Amino acid sequence: MKTKKTFSKLVATAAVAVASIAPSFAQSNLGESCGCPAVASRPTVLMSTLTNVATGELLASSTILTCDKTWILDDKVYVGDGKSLTINPGTVIKGRFVASGVNANALIVAKGGKVFANGTESCQIVFTAEADAMDGTYGILNKGQWGGVVMLGKATNNLTTANTLCTGVNGVGFIEGYLSSEPLNQFGMPVGSNDDNDNSGVMTYVSIRHAGAIVGVANELNGLTLGSVGRGTTLHHIEIVSNLDDGIEFFGGTVDLKYASVLFNDDDGFDWDLGWSGRGQFWAVVKTDQGTAAGGDNGFESDGDDQKINAALQSNPQVYNATFIGSNNINGNLTQKGVGIMAKEQTLGTIRSSVLANYKIGADFKNDGTRPGNDAYDNWIAGTLKVECNTFIGNTTMLQVNGVTAVVGGSDETKFFTDGNISSASVAGFDFLHTMNTSTNVVSDTYDASPNPALASSCTPPSDGFFTSTNYRGAFEAGKKSWLSNWSINALYDTENGLVPCPTDINGDGSTNNIDFLQLLGQFNQSCD
Repeated sequence: MKTKKTFSKLVATAAVAVASIAPSFAQSNLGESCGCPAVASRPTVLMSTLTNVATGELLASSTILTCDKTWILDDKVYVGDGKSLTINPGTVIKGRFVASGVNANALIVAKGGKVFANGTESCQIVFTAEADAMDGTYGILNKGQWGGVVMLGKATNNLTTANTLCTGVNGVGFIEGYLSSEPLNQFGMPVGSNDDNDNSGVMTYVSIRHAGAIVGVANELNGLTLGSVGRGTTLHHIEIVSNLDDGIEFFGGTVDLKYASVLFNDDDGFDWDLGWSGRGQFWAVVKTDQGTAAGGDNGFESDGDDQKINAALQSNPQVYNATFIGSNNINGNLTQKGVGIMAKEQTLGTIRSSVLANYKIGADFKNDGTRPGNDAYDNWIAGTLKVECNTFIGNTTMLQVNGVTAVVGGSDETKFFTDGNISSASVAGFDFLHTMNTSTNVVSDTYDASPNPALASSCTPPSDGFFTSTNYRGAFEAGKKSWLSNWSINALYDTENGLVPCPTDINGDGSTNNIDFLQLLGQFNQSCD
């Protein structure tokens, strides 16, 4: 485990007071820096009062949610075609629990609708469960308490009428997690009329917590679901916490995503399908090591065409600088084996300069012989699926093809390492184990997800205006404070000092003031652990 640091200066010490004073997950003063009142003092408003009772669609052409209230998501609320929803920084939206998954309450930005959720580093926007008091006591095992956030657009996908999600028109489907082809649930456009530059709005510094719902077999709601969302949409600094199913899933589309994290979810971290061809950089996944999750444990689940028909359009994204930490399938689930990169169903794409640690299997390329044309394994061999310059740490089995371990020294293993991939039991400065009480959220031993010295990578991202130039592997740069440290619900990646940042609102009264400072005076030179 890593060595903890202490500080002699007053300011530094005040930032690392003992965590027992207040839970590190507490956000009772969320939005204080942008003028928002204490969370506990905000009156509640039912979002159903803003909608058409029959459809759930927002009535006004432009709706604004302010941070002086707590908004209760008590229905499936839709931002309809031509309408917009603005969510001010520091705002809290709480999803109301419904026992039946098919009826789970959710926010859905329909085709032609837009959401403007411009959170900031100091004033995040939070979606969470109604039962979450946001005082740090709501445990990470509380999952599936509401539906999640869904964005639907007009960009390309590879749906045909043979797909169960299809509405009967090629290119138009209804999003997973819904049993109805109600137009407000539809994504995509008829072939030839799609718009890959479609704009569904902006989401920045948004945290989505305790969501997800199981509707049926292979039909679930994710933390953030993206259906044919176009590249005109802005998504960065998105956090998914304790979701019942996948963290973030792409169903076709061209949208890009930067600075995204998935913490403590039950199933896959990032999942793509139906021809997604966007870009991603600086992604993180952490699975709880408590062995309580019943779902899968894949980092990437990469699908090109779930119809298995060799569609002309396959998923072909580019992803650089991810750090995924699995649970090594500690829950013993035999059907979901826990794979860092699960590449299947004819996917193309690029995964480079990433770190994947503590999975049962590092990478698995599917080639089961049931699909016409090339499968993921064939694409990998051909070089149209690039898995290069990645470091795999502490994984039980490094490489499989169709679920069978690759022969040591064989052609598949040789190609894997020739492509710049590295397998190691451990790496200097990198600690993928942690200890956490999942009921109280107290973290007694933290991750250090930034190798130090840095793991060099020769696979530099394209210089195209989206990617940040990097020459290292993983989502976090050695020796620098991570991009999660100042806003994430649980800054497990504070690589500047190796500590979980403590709350400044020590007494939990919703304000940071001299009273909190005085309570810190007796805690000099002690860490948050």
